[in-house]
Amino acid sequence: MGAFRTVAVLGLGLMGRGIAQVVAQAGVRVIAVETDQDRVDTGLAAVAAFLDEGVRRGKVTAEQRARTMEKITGTAVLADIAEADLVIEAVVENRDAKREVLAAVAAAVGPKAVIASNTSALSVTDLAEAVPAPERVAGLHFFNPAPLMPVVEVVAALQTARPVVETLVEFVGEIGKTPVEVKDRPGFLVNRLLMPYLNDVVAEFDADLASAEDIDLALKLGLGYRMGPLELLDLIGLDTHHHATTSAYEATLDPQFAPPPLLTQMVAAGFHGRKTGRGFRLGGTDTQEASR
Repeated sequence: MGAFRTVAVLGLGLMGRGIAQVVAQAGVRVIAVETDQDRVDTGLAAVAAFLDEGVRRGKVTAEQRARTMEKITGTAVLADIAEADLVIEAVVENRDAKREVLAAVAAAVGPKAVIASNTSALSVTDLAEAVPAPERVAGLHFFNPAPLMPVVEVVAALQTARPVVETLVEFVGEIGKTPVEVKDRPGFLVNRLLMPYLNDVVAEFDADLASAEDIDLALKLGLGYRMGPLELLDLIGLDTHHHATTSAYEATLDPQFAPPPLLTQMVAAGFHGRKTGRGFRLGGTDTQEASR
């Protein structure tokens, strides 16, 4: 397939394992890297479970499931990615952690390997600065859940060579996704437009404009959205959105990105949505009253 015969995915959390599955389902060899063998085993088991559910629902055949799992090799040794043509970093959304990982990746792979970050909020230009030959670094922003969401943002840093961008656009199409090329701006394209919208909804909910249920219902029916904004926040994680919108605000000082006070309070209280069982639409009336 195209320019990339072996793809390394760093991190087998929610995003990393989804990306590994997508690439493997397209028939590309994947080397999935985690910090220890327990995390490797947990991540691969999650991929298998996701595929098993696909088989149960008739979305994936048993043969496709088997071929996908055969394409993925898990490891806790970074040196094992030496032969990768493309590395997709999907570790924790922290600038220093990502820069450290990307520098280590650059030392582990060949000089022609393309290095991509799945960051959703950090500057790809800044991340690329930590890598020798930064012209081979770009952003490759998948959305959650990666196996189901059809779009991938291909983000060109200031240093990124044009052929790298073109190759990544081609690659995204080859793995069955729709590429959208965007500039390196806070939030890129989708989140840059989504974050102010979600912030406004939280602020209006806090001002008692309507109940959480009615806000979601009105926006789904009135705008034709598949999911209401407060449902969406519970799904993606209030803490995840808070981190992303805070990063965008710090980078731009644009007030539309400033996290609403209620959002900050809910994150501090541990109301992170589905991952904790409490959020805007989770935990019952007591949760909503406490959050107000």
